[in-house]
Amino acid sequence: MVWTDRVRQVKILLVVSAVLIAVASLAISHFLVRDLLQEERNNVEVWAEALRSLNNADEQTDLALVLKVIGGNENIPVIVMDDQGNVQQYRNLKVRGKSAIDSLHYIARRAHSMKSRGNVVRVYLDNSTLQAGQEYMDVCFDESLMLRRLTYYPYVQLGVVLTFVVVAIFALLSSKRAEQNKVWVGLSKETAHQLGTPISSLMAWVEVLRETYPEDELIPEMDKDVKRLQRIAERFSKIGSLPEPKPENLNDVVANVVQYIGRRTSNKVQLHVDMPSHPLIVSMSAPLFEWVIENLCKNAIDAMEGRGSITLTARDEADCFSVEVRDTGKGIASKNFRNVFMPGFTTKNRGWGLGLSLAKRIVEEYHRGRIFVKASEIGKGTTFRIELPKKG
Repeated sequence: MVWTDRVRQVKILLVVSAVLIAVASLAISHFLVRDLLQEERNNVEVWAEALRSLNNADEQTDLALVLKVIGGNENIPVIVMDDQGNVQQYRNLKVRGKSAIDSLHYIARRAHSMKSRGNVVRVYLDNSTLQAGQEYMDVCFDESLMLRRLTYYPYVQLGVVLTFVVVAIFALLSSKRAEQNKVWVGLSKETAHQLGTPISSLMAWVEVLRETYPEDELIPEMDKDVKRLQRIAERFSKIGSLPEPKPENLNDVVANVVQYIGRRTSNKVQLHVDMPSHPLIVSMSAPLFEWVIENLCKNAIDAMEGRGSITLTARDEADCFSVEVRDTGKGIASKNFRNVFMPGFTTKNRGWGLGLSLAKRIVEEYHRGRIFVKASEIGKGTTFRIELPKKG
């Protein structure tokens, strides 16, 4: 298992844990709100009973406790209606309406809404006999303001926590990405610096050999390889600094890569090029973009185990210039289409897994383009696609 799979599993575990915590929090809040709602209903029943006692009171009745219970309700909105559906009184309710009639209609609508939700306590005025036609009153009630706030509070809390977590993760990933970039930049510049001295020495030795053996046919080839090393060092030195793009013929850039790869691979690998006859002028850094194409070709050769064909296609499309590199290798699993561009991801026994990561950075950050796996099938091959924007 590669480390990217482990990272994915950790992310999934964290997400699942967060979901479970959120569900548990909402469940606990739900049960708490349900219990409080039942308690409020009990309080309304006591209040309704006090109201019935007040309605049936006579000269012998002590109303102190009854009035204390009725006056003690300062939170729960209640509306009292008779058996004809007429509003008798209300409490803890903000009335809306420009006139008394409008206010009465509003209170009636609120009462029917409370009834439809089952928030009603029916109190019979005379408990001595329960029979048809007996007078009663309906005490309709709604959740108190505190209970409604408590109902919405868990969602607000989860939203705030989620926002904080997202911001924290984004900051952490940005910091990690910036740290990785510093590592890659430092490594690239140090590599370019270390290559500088031996390349200079090799260039001098090539000149000595050319003067000593002017007829030797191998010396020009050695000179090409030394210049190649110089170009590679130049590429490494450009990592971390924004190169100045220049108008280049995309056909020539692809042709240079094909020529270089063709001389350094076996005849068992066939290279095919499909490009338009007219030049494709693109604003780019040619040394860095050649590096990207070389990387894709070298990965293709490794995937084909030194036997197969590579097709490079360049096109002038409606909204971009495109380059596609198609091979007949072992292919990539669909779950790894994005992982292949992550630093450290590799399916080979050797290698650091940095080639495609650097290629992605060169294409997206330096050329404002896109690079992605267009298609892949296990055992049949892979197609990488690069899209470069058109200027103007």
